[in-house]
Amino acid sequence: MITRSTTFALGLLLLISGLSLRARELPNFNLLDTRENNVELYGARGKAVALFFTGTGCPIARKSVKTFAKLEREYAAQGIDFWIVNSYADESARDIRREVGQLGLREMTYLLDNKQTVAYAYGVNRTAEVILIDTFSWEPVYRGAINDQLSEGAEKPKATKHYLKDAMDQLLAGDEIATPRTRSVGCIISYPKVSSSDDAPDYATQVAPILKKNCVECHQPGAIGPWSMTSHSRVSNYSAMMEEVLLTRRMPPWDPHPSYGDFIDPQELSRDEEHTLLSWIKAGSPKGEGHDPLTDPLPIIPDWRLGKPDAIIRLPEEQHIKATGIEPYRYIEVKNPFDKDVWLNGMDVKPGNLAVVHHVILYVNWPGAPRDGGRLGQFFYGWAPGASSLKYPEGVAKRLPANATLTLEIHYTTNGEEQTDLTEMAFYLADGPQERKGETRQAIATDLDIPPGESDARHLATYAFKKPATVYGLFPHMHFRGKWMRYELLTPDGKRKTLLHVPRYDFQWQLSYYLKEPLRVPAGSWLMVTGSFDNSVGNPNNPDPTQRVVFGEQSWDEMFIGFFEAADDPEPGLALK
Repeated sequence: MITRSTTFALGLLLLISGLSLRARELPNFNLLDTRENNVELYGARGKAVALFFTGTGCPIARKSVKTFAKLEREYAAQGIDFWIVNSYADESARDIRREVGQLGLREMTYLLDNKQTVAYAYGVNRTAEVILIDTFSWEPVYRGAINDQLSEGAEKPKATKHYLKDAMDQLLAGDEIATPRTRSVGCIISYPKVSSSDDAPDYATQVAPILKKNCVECHQPGAIGPWSMTSHSRVSNYSAMMEEVLLTRRMPPWDPHPSYGDFIDPQELSRDEEHTLLSWIKAGSPKGEGHDPLTDPLPIIPDWRLGKPDAIIRLPEEQHIKATGIEPYRYIEVKNPFDKDVWLNGMDVKPGNLAVVHHVILYVNWPGAPRDGGRLGQFFYGWAPGASSLKYPEGVAKRLPANATLTLEIHYTTNGEEQTDLTEMAFYLADGPQERKGETRQAIATDLDIPPGESDARHLATYAFKKPATVYGLFPHMHFRGKWMRYELLTPDGKRKTLLHVPRYDFQWQLSYYLKEPLRVPAGSWLMVTGSFDNSVGNPNNPDPTQRVVFGEQSWDEMFIGFFEAADDPEPGLALK
């Protein structure tokens, strides 16, 4: 029999449970700011982060953000970070710059949520909403309006209730937040409609196809992904992690700044694809009725992406990789498969064990060879997870001398189990000498000096084009402390053009960026490569922030190399040899 006292007790229990569960840890995110820096939520160093969501032109947001800026001047010194998040889709850089200037926000952190993923994942429906996040628990302690001065179509002479200010005072004092939630009154944010109804996107016809197209290649048995997308139940178990890696831009691992460069095979999701996945995850990752497409047999992957090779080099013996710990680089000499000089217009790598092969580099040495690979000779081709095959356009090839020594540099990463590997590399022959001689060139800085604890140690390297040339691809290279890298072309007419900017360099994904349209470069031009290292405790990948770091081959040393594929223009009447 349920009595009034029983009902009261049950209600009290539910109330207590609800209070304990009212806030959940907000997922991490990475966004670019208007200065083209990467900003990570979990990288905040203050006691709290206050997020203000906006979009250009919204009158309530424009008025409210001035109060937000005033609060920053008062509370930043007390350990609260203030970040503005623009969550309108496809905002133009010009409109944003104009509004930032008009409202006096140039000194504030202004983030660009141009795919609206952060606002959507955080449940923000209107501009001028603020979320105050405790950086100890990463839970929201207050969300809603800054104060009660503004409402739809009305404005008080001054505010009488100061919600955000009160919440910050209470948080800093260690008190309970008296008013953890209020109603936001800004402009409604429009999100893409990814379902034909109010229900979640359909798993079989919408979600699974996105995963099969973009994710399953790496997330399948034996591949480099740490777990396999072999069924709905597997994906559902990892759905919260999928949300986080989308918001932090860790997956897909394609992270060039969208304003620069147009590259072949960009490994990225569209705005609609990201919202389809996030909407499905937010709805609880339902399977729905019918067949599970992820249980279908995987398509047969061809042995080689460029077709049947003309020659293959293999490791001379099986490599054994230990279960745990750090594997030093291995330098393994392999037999040159050619007894005469050949011209190569394509190369590719087939890792023998995707679960542990981190990168493969081929160095080629012969008398008089360039020494950009040090004692190993010339850097000839490199592969890392996500890297494209090397395929030169018609008329371009790379010369491999008959007497050349071939050395494979292989970096293995341990995964908890002892492993073996027999990696192979494919060569594709051109029909004799070609009009242009393709080369892997580099802008390199070897005089690295990175102080202990330094979070923004900047360096620069240049390359001079003495002859007119064409650039085909760009490949940034640093180690664990690498933070960002930018390629710029300086031409004799005084122009300066950014070719590639990677605002958040990731040593685990050394991607190649092949230009859709090869770039003609006049003689007298300079390629300028700039970048930065983070040798602080704030870098979770840092091997040892107490060490002064210099140039070296091991991962715990550092490198600063802007590799690129290029070929000089042919000289009239001069045959290539």
